[in-house]
Amino acid sequence: MGILSGKTGLIVGIANERSYAWHIAKALMDQGATCAFTHLPGERNEHRCRRSIAELGLENPWLHSMNAGSDEDIEAAFQAYGSAFPRLDFLVHSIAYADRDLLQPGRFVTTPRKQYLEAIDISAYTLVAMSRAARPLMVKNGGGSIIAMSYYGAEKVVPGYNVMGVAKAALECTGRYLASELGTDGIRVNCISGGYLRTLASSAVGGTDKMSDVVAQKAPLRRNVEGADVGRTAVYLLSDLASGVTGETIYVDCGVNTLGA
Repeated sequence: MGILSGKTGLIVGIANERSYAWHIAKALMDQGATCAFTHLPGERNEHRCRRSIAELGLENPWLHSMNAGSDEDIEAAFQAYGSAFPRLDFLVHSIAYADRDLLQPGRFVTTPRKQYLEAIDISAYTLVAMSRAARPLMVKNGGGSIIAMSYYGAEKVVPGYNVMGVAKAALECTGRYLASELGTDGIRVNCISGGYLRTLASSAVGGTDKMSDVVAQKAPLRRNVEGADVGRTAVYLLSDLASGVTGETIYVDCGVNTLGA
């Protein structure tokens, strides 16, 4: 029996086996949770997501297409989830987007208005939209827990992170406001600020090719963060062990955020 036995929830954001969402799903399932998943629209995206989930040992997962840029799509996905499952105990928001051409050192000032707003929409506003859709499903069972994935570039300048840093700052602030409003429903909202992990998303940021070497030298733990580190923190935040924790950004980066230089 794991500490999440009997709990069921939705994970948004698995791209492949290196995704933080994948490691979170693994950790949750190891503790007895039942996980459902969404994928980006399109057969190719569905196939990639199914293949990654199969590595978790799930041969026939509940999987639904969802375009996070569409409120209608989000509502449809959560309605489908509600028809398939009797409860929603947790929601994992692990998606973000920014034009990769703008994620290069020295390119922030050239960010066009459209791409700036698009990054905030997909990376931050979607947490509002998904929380709104999740709320009635969680309220039916007395509450729940929502987590979103952030990064230290939301607080300090990371060369090349650019508009994504702005979007992640908006995400963290969004989490706090949601925590304040949803707390009366017994719903907790927190962010995990995971350290640098080479994923599809991080590989789009220019100048990160040497980051893992620097982190291993300077981090207090003298190593890079691993997906399992974030997965175990997600287990804590989505379990009753964190019953009094909400509105927080929890750093899981081997201590990098504590350094002055």
